[in-house]
Amino acid sequence: MAELKGLAGARERWVSTGGIELCVAELGDPTRPTVVLVHGYPDSKEVWSEVAERLADRFHVVLYDVRGHGRSSAPTPLRGGFTLEKLTDDFLAVADAVSPDEPVHLVGHDWGSVQSWEFATVRRTEGRIASFTSMSGPSLDHFGHWIKKRMARPTPRGVGQLLGQGAKSWYVYMLHTPVLPELAWRGPLGKRWPKILERMEKVPAGDYPTPSLPSDAAHGAWLYRDNVRARLSRPRADAYAHVPVQLVLPLGDIFLSERLYDELELWAPGLVRRTLPAKHWVPRTRPDQLSAWISEFVLANEEREAGVPAQRTKATGKHAERFGGQLVLVTGAGSGIGRATAFAFAEAGARVVAVDRDTESAARTAEMAQLIGAPQAWAETVDVSDAQAMEKLAEKVAAEYGIVDVLVNNAGIGLSGSFFDTTPEDWKKVLDVNLWGVIHGCRLFGKQMAERGQGGHIVNTASAAAFQPSKALPAYSTSKAAVLMLSECLRAELAGQGIGVSAICPGLVNTNITATARFAGVDAEEEKRRQKKSSRLYGLRNYPPEKVADAILTAVVRNQAVVPVTPEARGAHLMSRFMPKALRAVARLEPPL
Repeated sequence: MAELKGLAGARERWVSTGGIELCVAELGDPTRPTVVLVHGYPDSKEVWSEVAERLADRFHVVLYDVRGHGRSSAPTPLRGGFTLEKLTDDFLAVADAVSPDEPVHLVGHDWGSVQSWEFATVRRTEGRIASFTSMSGPSLDHFGHWIKKRMARPTPRGVGQLLGQGAKSWYVYMLHTPVLPELAWRGPLGKRWPKILERMEKVPAGDYPTPSLPSDAAHGAWLYRDNVRARLSRPRADAYAHVPVQLVLPLGDIFLSERLYDELELWAPGLVRRTLPAKHWVPRTRPDQLSAWISEFVLANEEREAGVPAQRTKATGKHAERFGGQLVLVTGAGSGIGRATAFAFAEAGARVVAVDRDTESAARTAEMAQLIGAPQAWAETVDVSDAQAMEKLAEKVAAEYGIVDVLVNNAGIGLSGSFFDTTPEDWKKVLDVNLWGVIHGCRLFGKQMAERGQGGHIVNTASAAAFQPSKALPAYSTSKAAVLMLSECLRAELAGQGIGVSAICPGLVNTNITATARFAGVDAEEEKRRQKKSSRLYGLRNYPPEKVADAILTAVVRNQAVVPVTPEARGAHLMSRFMPKALRAVARLEPPL
């Protein structure tokens, strides 16, 4: 086999089926489980190159150009040459060629997913497919039943869903128009399509799309013409999946409504759902995310078939559908709220980067995160107040782990003491960590999110002290009030880019921050006494950091702006809005230390 240009290390072969020559690329060890990636419209197999290269370390990865696309030949005549039945013939021919003795794990995007639903539900493919991962492409049979149900018993909600999807499907009507789509693709649209993808979807430049795009798109119009009307008007009644199915649902998909998949469990029992805050072309924009999900699903089904017990705890958290496979970075993850937050995201199936200035603490958090449910977890040591160190961290994370989906700026230190007892050095230390650490994180990782153009979320840990003045905490309260305002400003600036920003204001939480907090204006012995007394008071309050972590995950899911967590934090927040004079009076009281 020759090495295929455009897919590093790929081997090329040709598969004949029904007068068609299919161009097939293979990566990885052929003795390992086979994963077949099927591309959509108007793509060629190169849309999968980023995902394929990541999967090749663990699997035998196969990609092929659908008939009429890329380097595969087109049927003659085109009309009637792209039916789901003929596409199924092609798939079986490829599967038999690359994995004659074992079933393959199927992954489809867009029209690759549409046709793969056919493969996963017709009887003649039983035993040839081990699992199916679907993204951005529903079964036409399921879609047809979805439409019929809403038309048979119209309700305001159902009619709204029909109209909503009808508006998203505008391009389907255009592709049924004779001749015009072909002229557009072979003319100006074909030339401008790469720039359109870069601008609208933030698809990075590279080997995709290939020079064959205009002819691929012109040929592929027959995918719609040969199948859509026929299947939507006469959907199969037996379109039940005979394989385990994983659904990856991009929440920002401009072509498909989430509601299309509301009743999918009826057709695919045991369906695994994943939601992703991204747009349509996720194979190009989120290859790390998809690779993690595909790997986890394939290995889980391989283990199930082999009767092998799971080697680690699987993601079972209530937010697993939302965060599974996402990349989450938490600073101050070595203990307290940071560690609890890292564990909560791990339980939801996220990949976790645990950052702390204490190397051993960060390593323990990462190790435990994997045991709890994180597909992958890494420990990184950094002082968040060090701008250069944070820049190096951001570069390393992007290069080795991917772009962060959720950033939690949690690292912080405590300082108590009157304003005149607080030295300039004390102020600098508190502001460097509590404020500048947040600024560095937002500036570096937030910029990467914005440049990717697929949304994300930033969580900044402020404090109830941000809106509750205290004569004992001038420096600490100032730093946290600044974090709160920074979060509000960033939220306004990044909203248009789909990036949410939340400020978490915990209140009195039982963590070790009191044991390490500094007390200005007192000697070492008195400072130690106050640390112990503060720790006892927080211990008596005994509000666990796990509840704050749960509030953080909920804030991301709901895109909440400001989240006071404990009852006293919520009370202080209300007082700051409606009874500020009373809150100022409370601030004059002496703290019980």
